[in-house]
Amino acid sequence: MFSRTDERVIARWWWTVDKVLLGAVLALILGGLVLSLAASPPVADRLGLDSFHFVKRHAIFVVPAVALMIGVSLMDPRQIRRSALVVFIAGLCLMVLALQFGAEVKGARRWISIAGFVLQPSEFVKPAFVVLVAWAFSERIKRPDMPGNMLAVLMLAAFVGLLVPQPDFGQTMLAVLVWGALFFAAGMSWLWIIALGGLGVGGIAAAYAMVPHVRERIDRFLDPESGDTFQIDTAIESFVRGGWLGRGPGEGTVKQSLPDSHTDFIFAVTAEEFGIVVCLILVAAFAFVVLRGLAHALRERDPFLRLSVTGLIVLFGLQSAINMAVNLHLMPAKGMTLPFISYGGSSILSLAYGMGMVLGLTRRRPQTKPVLTELTGPVGVPAE
Repeated sequence: MFSRTDERVIARWWWTVDKVLLGAVLALILGGLVLSLAASPPVADRLGLDSFHFVKRHAIFVVPAVALMIGVSLMDPRQIRRSALVVFIAGLCLMVLALQFGAEVKGARRWISIAGFVLQPSEFVKPAFVVLVAWAFSERIKRPDMPGNMLAVLMLAAFVGLLVPQPDFGQTMLAVLVWGALFFAAGMSWLWIIALGGLGVGGIAAAYAMVPHVRERIDRFLDPESGDTFQIDTAIESFVRGGWLGRGPGEGTVKQSLPDSHTDFIFAVTAEEFGIVVCLILVAAFAFVVLRGLAHALRERDPFLRLSVTGLIVLFGLQSAINMAVNLHLMPAKGMTLPFISYGGSSILSLAYGMGMVLGLTRRRPQTKPVLTELTGPVGVPAE
C-alpha cells in the first residue's frame, strides 16, 4: 500500500501504527453494526419510528467515529495531550450547561443539544480526563517538586463534582476506579491504597444512605423481591433461551419487551439470538484489546506514555466488564454502554477518540539510546 521510504504522514502512520490492535477495534465497530440490526428494530417500533431508525443512526455515527479515531492516531503525544486539555475544559463547561439547560431524561440531566445533535459531554471528558491525570502523575515522577498528585486530585474533584449532580453514579464510579488505577500504576504506597479504598467504601455507603436511586438499585441487586427487576430478569432469561448457539438472527423474543435492548442490554440480545458462543467471542475480543494495550504500556519507558495507555485501556476494559456484568446480574445496574456495540452517538465518538489516542500513543518510535559521558568510565564505573 505504502512504501517504507514514503515520507507522507499517512505512510508513516501506516508503518508505525499497531495494525493488529486497529483491526480488532474495527472488528468491534463492525460487530456493533450487526448487533444493532438485531437489537434495535423492536425499540424503534415501540417508539413509533421507522424500524431501522437506530440502525441507520448507528451507521451514520460509525463513519465520523472511524475518521476521528484515525485522525487522532496521527497525532504525536504532545498533540494528544493538548487536545485532551481542550476537550477536558470544553467538556466540563458543557456539563455545567447541561445541568442548567439540558433536557431531563429519566430524572437525569446529562445531555445538551447543539445544532440539533444531542451530546453527552461527560462521555468525551472521560478519555481526556485519563490522559491529563496520567500527565500529572508522570510529571510528579519526573520532577518530585511538581504538585502532580494535587493536580490529579483537583481534576478528579472537578469531574466527579459535575457527575454526581446529574446524577450519574455509574460514570462516577468508573472515573474514580480509573483514577485509582493510574495512581497505583504511578507507584503510590500501600498506605495510599488503604486510604483510597476506605474512601471508596465510605463513598458507596454515603450514596446508599443519601441517594434513593442508588439505594433502590443496590437493594434490588441484593434482594430481588425488594423492587422491580424486570429488565435484569428478562436479560437472564435471554441467556437461558439462547443456549450455546442461539435461536438465530431475528428470532429472539426477549428484545420485544426489553426497554434498553439496543443500549444497556444489547449483550443479552446477542446471547438469545447468536448464543453464548458469540458472547464468549465478544468477551475474547474485548480481552484482546485490553491485553494488547497493556502489553504496549509495559514496554513504554516514558512515564506519560505508559500511564496514558494504561489508563485509557483500563477505562475501556472496565466499561466493557461493567456492562456485561450487569447483563449477567453480577452487579447492580449502572446504565453503561458496551463499547462500540451499544447504540449511542456520544458513546461511539468518545470511544473512538479514546482508542485513537491509544493507537497514537503506541505507535513505534525510535528509542533513544543512553550516551556515556566523560564522567563515566569505559565499563560504567564513575571516572576518577
